[in-house]
Amino acid sequence: MTSRERVEAAFAHRTPDRTPVFEYVLLSPLADQLLGRPYAVGAGWEQAVFEMGWERAVHQRAVDQLDLAMLLGHDLLYVVPNPPPLRANEESGPVLPPSSDPVEVMRQRNHQAAQELPPGDEPFLVYAALREEMARRDLDLPVLAPAYGHGVWTDTDLMQTMMLAPEVAAEHFRLATRRCLGRVERYLDLGVDLYGVGGDFSGQRPMISPVMYRHFIVPEIRQLTRRIHAAGARAVNASDGDLWPVIDDFLVECEVDAYLEIDMHAGMDLRRLKREYGERITFFGNLDCGNTLSFGTPEQVRQHVVDCLEAGSGEGGHILCASNAITASVPLANYVAVINAHRSFFGLPDFSPTESMR
Repeated sequence: MTSRERVEAAFAHRTPDRTPVFEYVLLSPLADQLLGRPYAVGAGWEQAVFEMGWERAVHQRAVDQLDLAMLLGHDLLYVVPNPPPLRANEESGPVLPPSSDPVEVMRQRNHQAAQELPPGDEPFLVYAALREEMARRDLDLPVLAPAYGHGVWTDTDLMQTMMLAPEVAAEHFRLATRRCLGRVERYLDLGVDLYGVGGDFSGQRPMISPVMYRHFIVPEIRQLTRRIHAAGARAVNASDGDLWPVIDDFLVECEVDAYLEIDMHAGMDLRRLKREYGERITFFGNLDCGNTLSFGTPEQVRQHVVDCLEAGSGEGGHILCASNAITASVPLANYVAVINAHRSFFGLPDFSPTESMR
């Protein structure tokens, strides 16, 4: 199977030749070590712009993401819009006086959001560069892009407003949906395949009540999902944390195709998820990046990967990746153990970190 066929099988709930694998977010310094050069994403972006200029840095960003995926045998790519060029003396929006009233803060934020113009072409150039680079190499990897806008994580003004002035909070989410739909339209023109929707709203328990999630957020995500489905693409709902109190709303009522950021540490068990929703939902994950991958031994990591592959097996519906970002806390040896455990499980040759795409 090709990577695209493998991912399509996972979403169609057919058994692929092997479980697809990718990484949601893989950052420096691990990315630098694997590539053998500075990674033009995240911390390395400003250096790339300084050394190459903005336009060449955008192209290098695409090259680096594709090189990393090829090196590690990934089957799809998560690609975020590139930062636009910095411009001297660029005017910012009006500075509003601070307020201690959360409802007033949200009214001001809504006013600003209503005046915002849609982004121009510049933040989306990385997608065109990536398509050009894949065509040059005769590659075809599906692309996942973010259209997140409905999270509440750490937004205390918003959460208080949901209680104190529901109509103001509803306007916030309506504007977020408008903004996300605009981004979806841009992605559709660029051939993006998978769309991340939703946003964080839970830790060890949800930050808002199930009633509030159902009232404020579910209808907005459903709007996005229906537009995405109308275009023949797929929607992937994402949030960390314990989602069991709202899991039916999060997966079924939002009408999404997949679940990303499955948080094992918060109690989200992949076997149970597969058992209860495996006929209709594809699950991304759920390797525990904050604990096992960061602080376990390579042998513990290998066993963790095997357990995850077994939990997600059966009629597709599973794509292996970490529960969230691979950050500096994850040792190179542990990430190599992830890759080799997946390869060994499916009878593929081991990966060596000395390999290079250059």
